[in-house]
Amino acid sequence: MISIIAIIALLAVAVFIFLQQPMFGKIPSGERLARIQKSPNFRDGSFQNLNHTPDLSEDATYYSVMKEFIFGEKKRVKPTDVIPSTKIDLLHLDPAKDVLVWFGHSSYFIQIDGKKILVDPVLSGAASPISFTTKAFQGTDAYTVEDLPAIDYLFISHDHWDHLDYDTVLKLKSKVGKVICGLGTGEHFESWGFDKNMIIEKDWNEEIILDNGFVAHTAPARHFSGRGILRNRALWTSFALKTPTFNFFIGGDSGYDTHFAQIGKNYGPFDLAILENGQYDKSWKYIHMMPEEVLQAAKDLGAKRLFPVHSSKFALGNHAWDEPLKRITEGNKSVNMPLITPIIGEQVNLKDTTQVFKQWWIGVE
Repeated sequence: MISIIAIIALLAVAVFIFLQQPMFGKIPSGERLARIQKSPNFRDGSFQNLNHTPDLSEDATYYSVMKEFIFGEKKRVKPTDVIPSTKIDLLHLDPAKDVLVWFGHSSYFIQIDGKKILVDPVLSGAASPISFTTKAFQGTDAYTVEDLPAIDYLFISHDHWDHLDYDTVLKLKSKVGKVICGLGTGEHFESWGFDKNMIIEKDWNEEIILDNGFVAHTAPARHFSGRGILRNRALWTSFALKTPTFNFFIGGDSGYDTHFAQIGKNYGPFDLAILENGQYDKSWKYIHMMPEEVLQAAKDLGAKRLFPVHSSKFALGNHAWDEPLKRITEGNKSVNMPLITPIIGEQVNLKDTTQVFKQWWIGVE
């Protein structure tokens, strides 16, 4: 009995030491915590969603989810083929071009109206504090931080590992002008040596004047946050980004709810909605949308076009790696929403509504 207790104690100490590493960031404190505690979205010691959001659906338990994850049949969760990609020279991109380049999952680069924007970059090859787990699929790491130009605005939707990557943002530090994130996430950046004057962190439904003609609004999402044991100490958010000539919705992670229609009413219609579509499961349907719900969310937002992301790079759910793209294209047959589905690294011409994208995942095993 004594030896078992000793082993448990040693494991607890080891976990505690592991969690002290800089990559886990910091929990908000001081003036930042005082500001958070005044937020209408912060109650009972943590941020809350607009509507009741259970971690799991009514017919699921933590035991059933873990059992399925460990022992369940996994058909094609990871591709055996190399994911196709291409690479353009972002360092010497014509500044007059208005383009988007996807890096897989929820990471992408935007150049619009002379500004360069980066969203949720994860370019280290893994989406986990343990580098040999949750590794990127073969072929999806075409770009590195060294391939990126100076970034005017870095948008971070929330602090999960597949959206806020420690190795990537450290390498980006000298390239970024401003970091825009939800309230509380700035504590991570400050702990990693970012100047607090370059961090803009906001509560939901706040306005950020970035430059002449560039305005961002923080908006709700239905999700959660946390990089270690403690959850929901930093706010998860979506963004409505208006430039002089374009209106984006940057969705981050979210389950479906009434907030999409409200965002569409407040800030839409949108020239392009970028919404997560992947790493979902019926057991956590309240915090990640199913593909059919993504289409409905795009309609609620008043989107003219939809770019479904959060797929094709990391296996975080139990579905086949290509199922999100198959389901959304099938469901779209009755919706007819113009879809943007580039391969990783492909240049998306934002103002060319006639640009055609192949269903590149067909035939990729």
